[in-house]
Amino acid sequence: MPTAAPTCKLVTLGCKVNQYETQYVKEALEINGYREAAEGERADLCVVNTCTVTGEGDAKSRTAVRRLHQRNPGAQIVVMGCYATRDPGAVAKLPGVVRVITDKAKLADELRDFGVETLPSGITRFDDHQRAFVKVQDGCLLNCTYCIIPSVRPTVRSRSIEEITTEIADLVAAGYHEIVLTGVHLGHYGIDRSKGKPKSEWRRLWHLLEALDRVPGDFRVRLSSLEAAEARDDLVRAMANSPRVAPHLHLCLQSGSDRILGLMKRRYSSAGFLERCRRLKQALDQPAFTTDVIVGFPGETDADFEATCQVVREVGFAKIHVFSYSPRLGTPAARLSDAVPPAIMKERCDRLRELAGTTAQAYQQGLLGRRLEVVVEGSDPKRPGSVQGTSCRSVPVSFRGHAPLLVRRLVSVRAVRVEAGVILGEPEPLEPSNRFALAVSTSC
Repeated sequence: MPTAAPTCKLVTLGCKVNQYETQYVKEALEINGYREAAEGERADLCVVNTCTVTGEGDAKSRTAVRRLHQRNPGAQIVVMGCYATRDPGAVAKLPGVVRVITDKAKLADELRDFGVETLPSGITRFDDHQRAFVKVQDGCLLNCTYCIIPSVRPTVRSRSIEEITTEIADLVAAGYHEIVLTGVHLGHYGIDRSKGKPKSEWRRLWHLLEALDRVPGDFRVRLSSLEAAEARDDLVRAMANSPRVAPHLHLCLQSGSDRILGLMKRRYSSAGFLERCRRLKQALDQPAFTTDVIVGFPGETDADFEATCQVVREVGFAKIHVFSYSPRLGTPAARLSDAVPPAIMKERCDRLRELAGTTAQAYQQGLLGRRLEVVVEGSDPKRPGSVQGTSCRSVPVSFRGHAPLLVRRLVSVRAVRVEAGVILGEPEPLEPSNRFALAVSTSC
């Protein structure tokens, strides 16, 4: 009788980069004879991809390992990711753990003991998502005082343009119509490949965008996150000239106070951030800006917080991820005194979230009457008979439709009104051969 295929389970915590890496490991296991265990079925091998951005990330990672051990007695557990790199000794002591991978560059060697002899060149699908994330870069060289990630991913490694375009072409052929380019520090894509070479031989992010314009198929490209200082002329020009790049940038603000930005060791001033946003608005067609803000960094005063609110008003963000500062052991900021009292921190977070709702609504109202390209991601649970998805400008859109026919497809939708943070729209049927070109020329 043929031997049954060994089974595996994979758990991911954290960012888009981790989600991509887990998908890659899953496909590596599959091409070497594994199959993913069904719900309730015990696995022979479990892989946990961990996060260490916060102490909570560490705790959730440990919980995931313990839960897998309880539900899959006898399974071999492999742990990878940022927490595994930061504290491999603690991870190795968790129940069931037989291997701790601290360097993903050595993935081939680390997985060989588990029967993985061949690694794929990239991913061919992105399970449980209607938009595919593609990791193009790893590593961060910055020294922001609140962030632990540069200590666990210190080496910048960029994939070749040829490898990336081949992978994306395969994903498009598999039916994905949005590709999200992601990396630990996306704006540093290519600096390792360009170092020491004449400028004519550089391969930076704008070169990648230009190459993606030549990949056949009906799809769009989105940048996952960018430092405002890296939205320079070459990159902005490539975005403006591309028929594919979504007019949406996630620019990490963190604070609008120059004093706090200095304590954070960020590489810009509030005026510089605003100037970059103004130039992007001039170059792109009504772009959406989203951001992250840390509230309650040590020493933050009422004046510092108000400076942040003023920048938020001036930019008019479409969405803001608001984080309460929590000290991260091992970072310089964790040694700072003058902590902001929790009650004040909460009050500021509440105020900023209220302001974020106001700027988001204003941006969405400004899109009414426009045609938006929407990737359908599923049925709208709040509106029977409707589907929901993400537009080219990042805002959520809902419209009448049948999910089984539309999921993962790009649909042109006319924005009609805003309701509870969602744009309600009407689909606009176009000729299939002209649909993408027309939508790009008028909206994206």
